[in-house]
Amino acid sequence: MAAAESDREVPSALCTEFLNFSVKDTASKWLQVTDLYKEVYHHLARYVPKIYCLGPNLNPQSEDLLAQMLLQSPLEWYLCGEDPSTGLAKLEQNNQPSQLCGHVFKVGEPTYSCRECAADPTCVLCMQCFLGSVHKEHRYRMTTSGGGGFCDCGDTEAWKKGPYCQKHEPNISDSCQEDPLAHLSTDMIARCYNVFSVVLKYAVDMLTWDKEDELPLGLEPPDRSDTYYCMLFNDEVHTYEQVIYTLQKAVNCTQKEAVSFATTVDRDGRKSVRFGDFAFCELAKSVIVRNTSRQSKPLRVQVMHSSVVAHQCFALKALHWLGHVIGYSDALRRILCQVGLERGPEGENSSLVDTLMLCDSKMWKGARNVYHQLFMSSLLMDLKYKKLFAIQFAKNYERLQSDYVKDDHDREFSVTDLSVQMFTVPSLARMLITEENLMTTIIRTFVDHLRHRDLQGRFQFERYTAQQAFKFRRVQSLIGDLKYVLISRPTEWSDQLREKFLEGLDTFLELLKCMQGMDPVVRQVGQHIEMEPEWEAAFTLQMKLTHIISMIQEWCATDERVLIEAYKKCLTALTHCHSGFADGEQPITLSMCGHSVDTIRYCVSQEKVSIHLPVSRLLAGLHVLLSKMEVAYRFPEQLPLSELSPPMLIEHPLRCLVLCAQVHAGMWRRNGFSLVNQIYYYHNVKCRVEMFDKDLIMLQAGASMMDPNHFLMIVLSRFELYHIFSSADCRKRYNRENANKDVVQQNNTLTEEMLHLIMMVVGERFEAGIGQVEGCDEIKREILHQLCIRPMAHSELVKALPENENKETGMERVIDCVASFKKPGVTGRGLYELRPECAKQFNLYFHHYSRADQSKAEEAQRKLKRQNGEDTALPPPVLPPFCPLFASLVNILQCDVLLGMLGAVLQWAVEPSAGHWSESMLQRVLHLIGMALLEEQQQLENSSEDNDVYFNFTLKMSRPGEAPSNTASVLALLENLQNAPHLEVHEGMIRWLLKTVAGIKTMRERSASASTVTASESRGQEETACDKDKAERKRKAEMARLRREKVMAQMSEMQRHFINENKELFQQSLEELDASTSTSLEHSPASSDAALACVGPRRSRPGEKRQVVTCILCQEEQEIRADGKAMVLAAFVQRSTVMSKNRTRPPHDPKHYDPLFMHPDLSFGTHTGSCGHIMHSHCWQRYFEAVQAKEQRRQQRLRVHTSYDVGNGEFLCPLCECLSNTVIPLLPRTMGSSSCEQPGLGQWLKISGQQIKAMHSAHRKLQPVSTVEETVEEECPAPEVFTVDYIPTNPYSSTIKEMLATFGTATYKVGLKVHPNEQDPRIPIMCWSSCAYTIQSIERLLVDEKKPLFGSLPCRQDDCLSSLARFGSACWTAACQPTVQGHFIRLLAALIPDPQVEASPCILDVDMLHLLVSVVLSYGSVHSQDSSGLSVDAVQLHLFHLITVAHMVQILLTSGPEEVTMEQESGEAERGEEEGACRLYNTLRTHVGSSLPEVASGWHLWRCVKTGILPYLRGAALFFHHLHGVPAPPELHALCPGQWEVLCGYLSLPSNLLQLFHGQQELLEPLLHGWCTHPGIQQTLQGGGVLVSFPRESNSLIDLPDDYSALINQASSFTCPKSGGDKSRAPTLCLVCGSMLCSQSYCCQTELEGEDVGACTAHTFACGAGVGIFLRVRESQVLFLAGKTKGCFYAPPYLDDYGETDQGLRRGNPLHLCHERYRKIQKLWRQHNITEEIGHAQEANQTLVGIDWQHL
Repeated sequence: MAAAESDREVPSALCTEFLNFSVKDTASKWLQVTDLYKEVYHHLARYVPKIYCLGPNLNPQSEDLLAQMLLQSPLEWYLCGEDPSTGLAKLEQNNQPSQLCGHVFKVGEPTYSCRECAADPTCVLCMQCFLGSVHKEHRYRMTTSGGGGFCDCGDTEAWKKGPYCQKHEPNISDSCQEDPLAHLSTDMIARCYNVFSVVLKYAVDMLTWDKEDELPLGLEPPDRSDTYYCMLFNDEVHTYEQVIYTLQKAVNCTQKEAVSFATTVDRDGRKSVRFGDFAFCELAKSVIVRNTSRQSKPLRVQVMHSSVVAHQCFALKALHWLGHVIGYSDALRRILCQVGLERGPEGENSSLVDTLMLCDSKMWKGARNVYHQLFMSSLLMDLKYKKLFAIQFAKNYERLQSDYVKDDHDREFSVTDLSVQMFTVPSLARMLITEENLMTTIIRTFVDHLRHRDLQGRFQFERYTAQQAFKFRRVQSLIGDLKYVLISRPTEWSDQLREKFLEGLDTFLELLKCMQGMDPVVRQVGQHIEMEPEWEAAFTLQMKLTHIISMIQEWCATDERVLIEAYKKCLTALTHCHSGFADGEQPITLSMCGHSVDTIRYCVSQEKVSIHLPVSRLLAGLHVLLSKMEVAYRFPEQLPLSELSPPMLIEHPLRCLVLCAQVHAGMWRRNGFSLVNQIYYYHNVKCRVEMFDKDLIMLQAGASMMDPNHFLMIVLSRFELYHIFSSADCRKRYNRENANKDVVQQNNTLTEEMLHLIMMVVGERFEAGIGQVEGCDEIKREILHQLCIRPMAHSELVKALPENENKETGMERVIDCVASFKKPGVTGRGLYELRPECAKQFNLYFHHYSRADQSKAEEAQRKLKRQNGEDTALPPPVLPPFCPLFASLVNILQCDVLLGMLGAVLQWAVEPSAGHWSESMLQRVLHLIGMALLEEQQQLENSSEDNDVYFNFTLKMSRPGEAPSNTASVLALLENLQNAPHLEVHEGMIRWLLKTVAGIKTMRERSASASTVTASESRGQEETACDKDKAERKRKAEMARLRREKVMAQMSEMQRHFINENKELFQQSLEELDASTSTSLEHSPASSDAALACVGPRRSRPGEKRQVVTCILCQEEQEIRADGKAMVLAAFVQRSTVMSKNRTRPPHDPKHYDPLFMHPDLSFGTHTGSCGHIMHSHCWQRYFEAVQAKEQRRQQRLRVHTSYDVGNGEFLCPLCECLSNTVIPLLPRTMGSSSCEQPGLGQWLKISGQQIKAMHSAHRKLQPVSTVEETVEEECPAPEVFTVDYIPTNPYSSTIKEMLATFGTATYKVGLKVHPNEQDPRIPIMCWSSCAYTIQSIERLLVDEKKPLFGSLPCRQDDCLSSLARFGSACWTAACQPTVQGHFIRLLAALIPDPQVEASPCILDVDMLHLLVSVVLSYGSVHSQDSSGLSVDAVQLHLFHLITVAHMVQILLTSGPEEVTMEQESGEAERGEEEGACRLYNTLRTHVGSSLPEVASGWHLWRCVKTGILPYLRGAALFFHHLHGVPAPPELHALCPGQWEVLCGYLSLPSNLLQLFHGQQELLEPLLHGWCTHPGIQQTLQGGGVLVSFPRESNSLIDLPDDYSALINQASSFTCPKSGGDKSRAPTLCLVCGSMLCSQSYCCQTELEGEDVGACTAHTFACGAGVGIFLRVRESQVLFLAGKTKGCFYAPPYLDDYGETDQGLRRGNPLHLCHERYRKIQKLWRQHNITEEIGHAQEANQTLVGIDWQHL
């Protein structure tokens, strides 16, 4: 209590002190003193604790005001030497504005990067600069900022072109860069310098201060109080929930307060959770520490003296102030930089900036953010000091990174995150490499943090503790820094740069040596591996380094001297690695086909083998560069090429490829998934460039320097296939070997893989430097082969292509030459299709295909060839020639060992008795032969002289084997195979090969002798071959045709047999068919003479027709009869605001709300929809009980939700799985009695008046006596034919009665959100209201979609409307009759004033269609007691006419003043209408008075009436049509002119509606008077209530901007409404009303029906009656919500130029609104199908069910 009292006294004491305070005097006193430092400190010591931190609840507004007045103003006066308002303005005026934009991004703000001009992906523009720059016409990428970076506009090094936007364009005049200090007087400079050094020193002292109870020298407060704060600090270990729970226990706060504490701690990094004396705070601290130290380290809590906290608060303010002041002038900025970087007395690292940086990890989040912002707006905006700061940063780099690794805050809150601002500036990066040896520093720091090594010094990632894994994740940010440094390649090299780069390369090779051979694996034999080894860390490292390795190669490629040195260094490193490996491997000699080679014995399947070989792969990359840069040909003497040992180079990459082959062959199954995953990533697009591709290049490099026979023997040996191919009679003996089936299978797969490897070594020439190709050819080929599988979307192609360090694939440059783009429709996405002329470049054995891709591509290409009528063979494509360094590779194709292998496989295929060969093996052999033949053909075509051609494959392939075995030649074997019956698939390919051989022979002969005879002969041979071929095909086609005919004959015979047996059945169905067609003809409108009418005595009577339906559950047919079994329709009732004209109306209280009259603003309605599937009621009940039972079992077993809520009566339709929550009974049409009594309007009014009086008195008798006051008026005698106490018999069977109650209760329960109660009098009202609302919503839909009124509805909606209307007319039988009569009386009283009904609504507050439906449907309860033979039809017509007149009055009362339009010339008929409208309007004016403006134009009034009343008439037509089943006239089945007259005729109305009034004027005049004199009319017309004008416009979803970035920008400036100016993390836009909400966060949760829900869920109940459509702006996805437990994500209506959505904004392509897709979402909403859509989505995707939608 004491604290509170002192709180109360302090302000008054302060007030007097503050009033006596003079800013000017203080400043002038400071100007006089010598030691400003001491003076200011004294001032702060006195005032800061009096302003800040005076109690438990901080009051930022008053604190800021006082701080500004007492602390900041004197500093500003001192700085300017005059009133700061003028002084700072002068500074700003003289300041040259900086050309750098420097706008610091907020979280979630849009940033733009140009993919064509940006130096690297970190160069971004803010929205304002982007819109004013040239880049908006280029290919740009748009992303949302994580906060903290700044706009690079004006930085010439960041952009290749267009560095300035229009705003930051430099003036020509100020091109001479002068010193910004030149404008200031020396006096001013000195003052600035003094103030800045004092303030910055104070801020640094306070923020790095670590004592909790005392203050730095000079700041001790004059009077010290005993008040402390218990301060809770943020960490990244504990979750929100843990912190909230702990705080509730520790400081006894509510959950809401704890949530707010936790949110603040997370945002600012610290928050005081208790205020009081020391012991009180210490207690809270101990509870928090005790509660959080169980699982992990405890939360950090400190008890701090209030004065320390006060000074820290002001220190942050002071830094803000510095940032604000330097914004006035570049000169001030420069002085502040000078102050910050000036060395202190302690020498090295003693400047204020250094102190802050080195204490970074000790500070809390809020403090770090503030000083980082200050660094960005000062040091990084001044180019001179940016350089000096970068040097300091690089000097302290190791220490900063070590602090960061130990700290647990995210990178964005660490000072190391500023590296991106300096290291990406190319000039700075070069300077730091040369002067501070930055490259070496970064790599060395990185290696130092990874200390776990094995005996050979390789990294070991096994058995990582969680702590180490965390550290490993943090260390990876160093690789990011290295990437920034290397991202722009140097154009010219200095000697110093060469030296430092190569030094960096040395350290990098040390790192790679630690990776060479890490994570080795040994094949498991016998039993499965027990523990899956750790493999992910090594691959993470490999992926992170992939771009670095590529960039180092690119750096080497820019300078020949660097490349030569790098190559030597890399080779030395590799030799060093190998010397460690080669121990204990025995030498052996292999010989085959007359060649022999020395190698070592090594089995991949028995020894250790590793997939990580970065040193070999880097060497491979550099080797290609030697060829590409032509260094190998120009300086061979400087290169150690002669010292290379090719077998050593290929050894490890070959082992790696063999490992992949063996894994494919299933030999490593027992090594578990870790190995499978490693192989997957080895080939995966993210890693393959520096893994698989480089291994292949290394094999090519090695093979190009070896005898091809030797190379192939080593390959055979490593594949463990040497013994199969080397035996002299391998072609025969291998067949008879009785080997194990698995081993045979494995060997087959290995042989296939090995043949594939040989193809790749010879055929992969699309890397510049290996083959003579351009850089873009490689990408073209990648795209081409991807599109050979199937047409693909842009994003799929991007994923399939490797990205470079700038996240570019280079695809856009070449895509148009290989593919054409096909735009998407309303669903799906745009696709690229391969251009047909590119198909000939297809290579079935493309090295980046997986097995699955290959078979898909093969199938697709064969299918394509078949469609084009071509031969389905897929021959190898023509390849580009090799570069000289690799030219000898082609000899592999004609070497003896390969020919021996090819011959062996072909021989096995000729005699396919044993399973020792496979078709794919043969296919690969044929492909290889094809490659060799094409190579020879190419050389022949390109050769000028005959002696150039050294490649003679045709000669070798036609030479038979040596003497002892005399094996057949390859050519002979091919000819043998050509007609082998078991090889039909390969027939085409073999034919193509033989044809090519013939062609090559011809070419050789032609060049040998110039005679043309041989050529023509060979052509003749070819032609005869062709003819034979055609004949063969024809024969096959003929056989197939005969076979088809035979089968068809058999089938028709069976059919005839079946019909004969079941004759009666067929007869019956045919008769029924006839009958139905004839009945429909009788009722067709064409045959009737009179016009069709659906209401009134002249109503057309449709004939009796049995309605027979089939139950979807038991498949039995059932006629619909009133006394039969009930049939029901699955239905879904939901509340709706889709047609609401007033979303602000507060929801009504369900207990006391009376829904009898619907207000015309339709603010809430109840919509009923159905999927149209029919069941027996008893079948449905059984089904629903089963669903309930299943639900109970499920709840006991699993705690997941289903997509429907059984507790709320929901189920899925058994047939279509559509969400339903009730059933509507199907009822027969009510047959109107054709009675004679058809009174006129006057007579009817009299009769109904008597009936109503009689009912009033009868109802009074029913009430308990006590409530009845003595009535003076005598009982009115009822008309003798009207028996009030007559209880009519209920025509319906018990099951139908039960279903009537079921549907009624469901509608009442959902519509009013109450518990079901079958006795409630409001049930019939809700049913009628639902019927009217559904009709209105369907009528609007038809208008919006421009469809005719009848005939365009799907039958499910048709059935639903019929059932609803008929149900409405029958529902009084299930309710209490006097209740329904009471409803009728009250409804009628709104039209015909009734003294006994009080509080009738005013005519403007009643929706007329709802009134019509309710009156007509409730009349049945009155009519049932009338035995006078009064015609129902006549009564319906009078009611309808009366309500129509009332609606016209409504329209005229609300019609606005006329717009000034050209009066149309009107014909005779229309003149009558206009005159009538004027007369009626003037009558109304006499009753209503001055509230109605004067309107002279009858044309305007009639137009108002006609357009305003049309929706009501259309709705009435739908209603009566479905109630009475009268067919609609054909004119209403189309959108043709003359609809008005036909519609009026169908409704038995005159087409001049005003005749309704003028014809019965004397009867209607008093009613009119009654309507107009209702007190509500004046009030509403004068703006008291909601005035709805007619026709009501259809609601649509809000308009969205065309460009998505406008939305992102809007969302980034949106702050959370609850947590004071904090950025919202998930801003979400309601598409129905346009509100922006702060979704998915604790701050905006509210309580709804006793449960905490997120902002979106709460909003759906206010805006959409529980259904919501939102756009999550940061994720670019649409969110559908229904109720609390249902939701799904839906594709957004924004597409990029490639016709794809970008959910999550990952790709960053510019997005534009697709109107068709947005209309589709709008249609779903208008059709009330959102809930159904969610149901289907949740059924299809079970993960959606588990999401807590209510928290969004």
